[in-house]
Amino acid sequence: MSDDGIRAAVIGGTGYTGGETCRLLLGHPQVSEILPTSRGTESFERVHPNLLGSGLRFHDAEEIEAQARDLDVVFLCTPSGEAMRRAPALLGAGARVIDLSADFRFSDPLAYRAAHGREHTAPQLLAEAVYGVTEWHRDLLAGARLVANPGCYVITALLGLEPLLSARLAEPGAPLHIAAVNGTTGAGIKPRTETLHAEVHGSMLPYSLQGHRHAPELEDRLPGGPDGPVTVDLSTAHGPFARGIYIQASVRVREEMREEVSRSMLLDLYTERYGAGSEGEFFVRVNTETGTGGLTDKDYRRYPGLAGVTGSNFCHIGLDYDVRRGIAKVVAVTDNLVKGAAGSAVQNMNVMFGLDETAGLRGYGL
Repeated sequence: MSDDGIRAAVIGGTGYTGGETCRLLLGHPQVSEILPTSRGTESFERVHPNLLGSGLRFHDAEEIEAQARDLDVVFLCTPSGEAMRRAPALLGAGARVIDLSADFRFSDPLAYRAAHGREHTAPQLLAEAVYGVTEWHRDLLAGARLVANPGCYVITALLGLEPLLSARLAEPGAPLHIAAVNGTTGAGIKPRTETLHAEVHGSMLPYSLQGHRHAPELEDRLPGGPDGPVTVDLSTAHGPFARGIYIQASVRVREEMREEVSRSMLLDLYTERYGAGSEGEFFVRVNTETGTGGLTDKDYRRYPGLAGVTGSNFCHIGLDYDVRRGIAKVVAVTDNLVKGAAGSAVQNMNVMFGLDETAGLRGYGL
């Protein structure tokens, strides 16, 4: 990083994630230059009209690779399969790489092939890649050349479930049931009839119920403890909104611990792990609203909603406990384009370059 600031390239700058990465970098106080790429012929501001007046223009990806030695960091906002092709040359030229695709999320190339159905073409880099949950891996990120950003479903579920699993409250062998809803931006920018506004509005669009590709990533990263790895039952759908991840998880509590567990106990566990308010993990907030009313009252305020995180890098978490059935309930919400992608990538960049972790990211939800 020069005295003038960070020179950053965004390869894959036409998609939702690439555009969001550019938007966040434009507001970053230590970023001096942003070089997005495109294979098309349209102007940057035509593709991203929300960034009208930014002065950014598209470049050719090969042109960016050729000048990689002059770059500080390259964000790869590309489809899975492309990052593994580009990363070796970029790293060889001295640039740091943050991959927002799935290419470097598994340390084992066989695990990658099992999850994504293709061979890994840069397996020599897998062991080096740091998994980019900033809240978990700050020490490793500080010296990293290559960072693998988690998937949007995954980072939301990891932040939501890790304290409970690390405390060994989950019953061994019981699957983790996760129902997850993503905004339609999660389907990508390529037009499909099923994800048109006219089709999704007032409806829900389930998909990948035969086995979502993010389930193996969750099983690989969630703490299983001495009882072995966890089994994740992940059900996903697109909802009638553009941005957001809504996760609702049900975790069966160990039988011998069920009488000890309560909503209050879970809130204490999570606030101890993440801190309260701005003390602790700045971007993870636990909803500690006191419950009101009786057992069957619809007490909406004790759980987070998507609107509270839209446009922000925050993850909001809500908790409750079904005493009769011994099941802990976790609700976690993020913006899939920010904390679920571009925001966590910029947060990782901040740590990699020794900057304030919240630089360029302190905005609250819309």
